[in-house]
Amino acid sequence: MPQPHLSPEPSAEPAESLRDLVQGHRLDAAQEWLETYPPHVTADELARMDAVDAGVAFRLLDKDRALTVFEELEPVDQQQILEGLRDRSFLDLVEGMDPDDRARMLKEAPAKVVKRVLAGLSPNERRMTSALLGYPEGSVGRHMTPEVVALPQDLTVEQALRTVRAKGADAETVYTLPVVDSGRRLTGIVELRELVLNPPETLVSKLVVTEPASGYATDSAEAAARLMRETNDLNLPVVDSEDRLVGLFTIDDAVEVIEAADTEDVARQAGAAPWAGHYMAASVWQLARYRALWLSLLLVAATFTVGVTRAFEATLEQVASLALFIPMLIGAGGNAGAQAATACVRALAVGEVRGSDLLKVIWRECRVGLVLGSLLAALGLVVGTMFVSAKIALVVGITLVLICGWAATIGGTMPLLAKRLRIDPAVVSAPMVTTLVDATGLILYFLTAKAVLGV
Repeated sequence: MPQPHLSPEPSAEPAESLRDLVQGHRLDAAQEWLETYPPHVTADELARMDAVDAGVAFRLLDKDRALTVFEELEPVDQQQILEGLRDRSFLDLVEGMDPDDRARMLKEAPAKVVKRVLAGLSPNERRMTSALLGYPEGSVGRHMTPEVVALPQDLTVEQALRTVRAKGADAETVYTLPVVDSGRRLTGIVELRELVLNPPETLVSKLVVTEPASGYATDSAEAAARLMRETNDLNLPVVDSEDRLVGLFTIDDAVEVIEAADTEDVARQAGAAPWAGHYMAASVWQLARYRALWLSLLLVAATFTVGVTRAFEATLEQVASLALFIPMLIGAGGNAGAQAATACVRALAVGEVRGSDLLKVIWRECRVGLVLGSLLAALGLVVGTMFVSAKIALVVGITLVLICGWAATIGGTMPLLAKRLRIDPAVVSAPMVTTLVDATGLILYFLTAKAVLGV
């Protein structure tokens, strides 16, 4: 009995890179490499390569494997591959793609590429692709598959399975089967396993799940993807404004949507603009360009800290030892604010917090900040008395309580306010909160020093 063959682990790094093989003109070894590793590993390797080397490697793939690998690539990398293909290979590749994957690629493609793709498609594929591109950007309609096996509600199990066999080859998935009435309005869904496990004469209407989770084609794709995560659905039926079935939003596309949204949020929270494509394929200048704007804005915002320090210059001259604790205090406040902002952005993204929860979040984060500040104040008093007088240590301790309470409140509040103003909460990033807390925290520090020390 032959032993099962296990593919290399997704996280395993190939012993020799595909790029090295191509650049060394060892094409036989490169072809063997491509036959060894699964499509997602191949796609990752192609994304790391420049346009010329990636094009050479891609041409070594056979037709069926090339399509599978191509659909694993990000749109920006797909365009890079397409630009190097001749007409026949180009047309075969785009014709074989699923309509939703094709629409996702064309969303970011130059006009000449879109025109070339649409012109080369068969009438049916062109119609489906054009229909998907007609939906708003970021909507479920852009990501759903229109290739669906829909079952009339009056069929028996035997008739339904016959329909699946006849039409299933042209559908992206047959695990979830929407059930529709004579006007193609969605009445429910039935899983393929239910058809397989029930007697042939059973009516589909007895197996159907009525009022399933569904979404409108114009709904946010990210919201629909998170709904699928909450309901544990593999596929989400998508309907138009009149509740007529127009497609299915599949789990693989939902995962990609969530990954893209989380990647964008992480970039914004770190104070950088999100970029498309593979990190290893981006040039130094590209990465610097995506980060430069935010760093420049944060530098300008940081001048408020300089202004606050200058305003209390006389206080510092009288008690020079106060300056020793400025880095520690603004660091603690910035970290507390960043933690609160990150937690709140995440809670908003997964639906745990709504805009109407603003006052509750303020009250919650304020108390969390005060508790953390009290813990840090105890440490601050010990550290302070080791280096300076007890009075200055007291100033540091009181300031830590105030600054942590204030920072956590600001960090938790700003994302919610941004949401109310229809601004992406991730734009109110941790670096922005940290910069704001730095300036206001110094004001709290110097005011506390004046009150306690009388300077």
